[in-house]
Amino acid sequence: MDGCFCWARSEASQSEGSPRALGRRKPGAARCHVCGPAERGRAPALAAAASQARGAGWRPRGPEVGPGCGAAMAALLRVVLLSAVLGCAAAALIPAADVKVEVLQKPFICHRRTKWGDMMLVHYEGYLERDGSMFHSTHKHNNGQPMWFTLGIREAIKGWDKGLKDMCVGEKRKLTIPPALAYGKEGKGKIPPESTLIFNIDLLEIRNGPRSHESFQEMDLNDDWKLSKQEVKIYLKKEFERHGAVVNDTQHDALVEDIFDKEDEDSDGFISAREFTYKHDEL
Repeated sequence: MDGCFCWARSEASQSEGSPRALGRRKPGAARCHVCGPAERGRAPALAAAASQARGAGWRPRGPEVGPGCGAAMAALLRVVLLSAVLGCAAAALIPAADVKVEVLQKPFICHRRTKWGDMMLVHYEGYLERDGSMFHSTHKHNNGQPMWFTLGIREAIKGWDKGLKDMCVGEKRKLTIPPALAYGKEGKGKIPPESTLIFNIDLLEIRNGPRSHESFQEMDLNDDWKLSKQEVKIYLKKEFERHGAVVNDTQHDALVEDIFDKEDEDSDGFISAREFTYKHDEL
């Protein structure tokens, strides 16, 4: 708003005004004309209107907004601010979606529980919650072979990292994972956007992963306090062979690349002791 030409008629001129003019306004009322951006070019016409108003006994009150207009604007501002505050409060009261974990089977004795950095060998089946359809199964779609993955480095979806901690070998869990911790708004493959997923997961084996403190010295073959891709690959092969697992060079190369993508913070081709462990002091 650029201004308001506001005029108040004096008592003397009110009594001398025509019945028609007095019928339109009560004694002492103000006449305001708001000049907006669209009317800037009409300054001469507005000046003429002001001159006529002076001749009719209206006196200028200065650039302002009329009393009713100011009160309305203040009330509107209060409503907008109150709506914003209530909206923020409502958002704060809504808890973030989390993983629902159900233990379907648990061994009588648990010698070790999973922690971030561990490698886990699992069989799993994945379903869409909306219609119960299966989108993947290691029993059916992976030549019947279980799958290795490292817990806590987002090698799998976030919901797995949250839902598979403190798990024992021989334990079976059912995870119900909201879209925000799965594939979100984009979806993936057979999984539509904004899908809640259900996984039945059977843990077969736990091994020290390449992110544990115990592993760093074993992997650092030349004692230079940093790991090369070759050192990490050699360690993975030794771990797999020690447990009688099949050594798959392609799979190991992919795992090494994934580890370096996440861990080589300064992209110098090596993983330093700090880069290797700084997120996982609890390991």
